Amino acid sequence: MFEALTDTFEGIFSRLSKKGVLTESDVDEVLREIRVALLEADVNLTVVKNLRNRIKERAVGEEVHKALNPAQQVVKIVNEELTASLGGETIDISFASKPPTVVMMAGLQGSGKTTSSAKLARWFKSQGRNPLLVGADLQRPAAVEQLRTLGRQIDIPVYSDPSDPITVATNSLAEARSSGRDVVIIDTAGRLAIDEALMEEVRRISEATSPHYTFLVVDAMTGQDAVTVAEAFDEKLALDGVILTKLDGDARGGAALSVKEVVGKPIAFAATGEKIEDFDLFHPDRMASRILGMGDVMTLIEKAEQTFEQEEAEEAATRLLEGQFTLDDFLEQMQQLKKMGPLTNLMGMLPGLPKEMRDVDIDDREVNRIEAIIKSMTPEERAKPDVIDASRRARIANGSGTNPTQVSGLVTQFNEMQKMMKRFGGMGTKKSRRSARKNKGRKAKKGGGRVTPKGGGRVTPKGGRVTPKGTKSNKAPLTLPGLDRLDESELEKMARNLEGFDL
Repeated sequence: MFEALTDTFEGIFSRLSKKGVLTESDVDEVLREIRVALLEADVNLTVVKNLRNRIKERAVGEEVHKALNPAQQVVKIVNEELTASLGGETIDISFASKPPTVVMMAGLQGSGKTTSSAKLARWFKSQGRNPLLVGADLQRPAAVEQLRTLGRQIDIPVYSDPSDPITVATNSLAEARSSGRDVVIIDTAGRLAIDEALMEEVRRISEATSPHYTFLVVDAMTGQDAVTVAEAFDEKLALDGVILTKLDGDARGGAALSVKEVVGKPIAFAATGEKIEDFDLFHPDRMASRILGMGDVMTLIEKAEQTFEQEEAEEAATRLLEGQFTLDDFLEQMQQLKKMGPLTNLMGMLPGLPKEMRDVDIDDREVNRIEAIIKSMTPEERAKPDVIDASRRARIANGSGTNPTQVSGLVTQFNEMQKMMKRFGGMGTKKSRRSARKNKGRKAKKGGGRVTPKGGGRVTPKGGRVTPKGTKSNKAPLTLPGLDRLDESELEKMARNLEGFDL
């Protein structure tokens, strides 16, 4: 969602990094670019002005820290002010001393309110709670049935009856107490637009149930309309927070940067995908970090902790860095990675990743093809891919629905990845850097190692062409994501960025 904004910020900071001194004119130029980028991202004009003024006051008024270059200083200031605009702190959910804790969901029709209710219930369940879903949307056909279907997927009961929304909501509290449910999530009706009937119904449900939290569900794709809707609902209901859906979409994302400052209510949760598990607390500092192209290591670690068994992950990492990683191990890790969500999203969380790799669109179907190829191999072939000859490649290709070139390409890239990761395991340490410099100097003394024969001899046969004229090169679209985009300098940069993280 914030790709264009991220690219703009990275361009600004890259130019600043070449400057030795941060002058007021430099700051003004940066602020002009930031202002244009934020307006293009559909951020509210008042929010843009306030953010710009705060950044200028700090950037011009502060002395550049001795340990930071100008670019780092501006990044620090922009990161902190962007975090403040997004809400500053993650919302702290507390629970009623006398259960149940009541949560009311409001919003317009089509904003994802019913799905978000189920996602929120799953989140409460992951926190050790026993939620009850309540279908109080009796107007939209099949709304209650949709909620029941989602409830079955996450093994959470749904309460509803055909009376009226206020009665359903009131009776749900007694149902929760009798069944030992300590959180009640009420899914209310929506409309295509704000009207008096909608506001009156949600107001009466709120009066009848006295919810501890009232969350407004808004679609991040609607831009500034989301802010307008939030203001209107807050006047009637006194919202406690906003739940943003479709944060994984391709809209400009201005709503996320505007809601807190315009409405005065924090973004409490965010949905980042269609799956029911693609939902979590909204962390302003992490979102600001991602917008500025600095990755989101904490979210990546949390996702990994939820998906991977710690001992197995450590064992696999050790084998990978020692060059003992097999295709069986690779298949297992890929299957675990798929549980963490779309691979493109995960790439965006890695700090220091080159823009070319971060922006690459990884089709999960390609991952499925890689799985099919590996599963078509024998145990010996998975352990020792070097044994795969032409006849074996043909057999594996037939078994996986691919072609021999794709099989060969996967094996070659896997071997390269093994070498690369073994090398990556030693990067970032003083010892490895000293060793690299020493070896480099030793090679230089020996004469520099001529690549071409003495006299500039031709590498290709006379006449030039290696392949017959008219022959097309056989390109293999099946690649290990982003591997062909990494060179040694980028690996070293990633290693330095990841130092200090307990991955």
